[in-house]
Amino acid sequence: MYAPGHRTAVLDALRARMNAALRGKPDVVERALACVLARGHLLIEDRPGLGKTTLAKALADALGGTFGRVQCTPDLLPSDVTGFNLFSEKTREFEFRPGPVFADIVLADEINRATPRTQSALLEAMAERQVTYDGVRRALSPRFFVIATQNPAGQHGTYPLPEAQCDRFAMKLTVGYPSPAEEAGLLAAAVGERLDTPPPEPPVTDAAGLAALQTATAAVAVTPPVRDYLLRLATATRTHPRIELGVSPRGLLTLQRVAQAWALLSERDFVSPDDVQDVAPAVLGVRLGVDADDPAPLIAELLDSTPVPDGRD
Repeated sequence: MYAPGHRTAVLDALRARMNAALRGKPDVVERALACVLARGHLLIEDRPGLGKTTLAKALADALGGTFGRVQCTPDLLPSDVTGFNLFSEKTREFEFRPGPVFADIVLADEINRATPRTQSALLEAMAERQVTYDGVRRALSPRFFVIATQNPAGQHGTYPLPEAQCDRFAMKLTVGYPSPAEEAGLLAAAVGERLDTPPPEPPVTDAAGLAALQTATAAVAVTPPVRDYLLRLATATRTHPRIELGVSPRGLLTLQRVAQAWALLSERDFVSPDDVQDVAPAVLGVRLGVDADDPAPLIAELLDSTPVPDGRD
């Protein structure tokens, strides 16, 4: 396990790598790191061309390990994601050819362009970290992590993700347009830019290092007052008249894990109510069924109306 000083250095290196790839969005980078530390899956939703795939690839490259990519299209089949049996002329038997979900880090690009049947192929993999094909269960990587991008619902050729699949993601992030200064910097950097592909940078950490960071995240203390606060917040989502689908027990556990990761990124060994409030919009926004296109104002209302414990707890 990393010593605290070494752990901070690794986290700072991950931040630097991702901020270099996605300029001017440190808040998005920080939440993406929190999702990884919490062993969740990440959904990035925004318009085309704003850096969704850039962020996902930078995160995957920095984490090392094997990398799989699925470019989702309407003709993508479930077996293209999970794998399939192929008859071998050599052995005269069917052999399983694993799909991209058997990688450590999987990028599912434009996931909502795939049909619901293919989207559901990711469901068991994300929830159980295993794939069942022809009645045989096959385990995935212990650090299996999905980064999915999607275009806003309603765009041509998109299929909305069902609620059950949305709940498998720990967080949903949006990138947004860069500031005028950052966009001017992008234009300046593109002048004289190399046209050939530069050699890949070495990963910041490896499988053992990532596992150590995730273990440290799980050990961050959550005191009884903070757990009570989480329960009150969950109850508020389930009783609000404008919320059709309140947070599930799985979603509540996810909120606690991401809050632990947020505390670790802040170099603290305990979760505060502020940690919960900082990550709640991204965690709840992907799983609450609300009668509005943008759940952010409603989540802010829930946070404002739920009593917060005093002091350090």
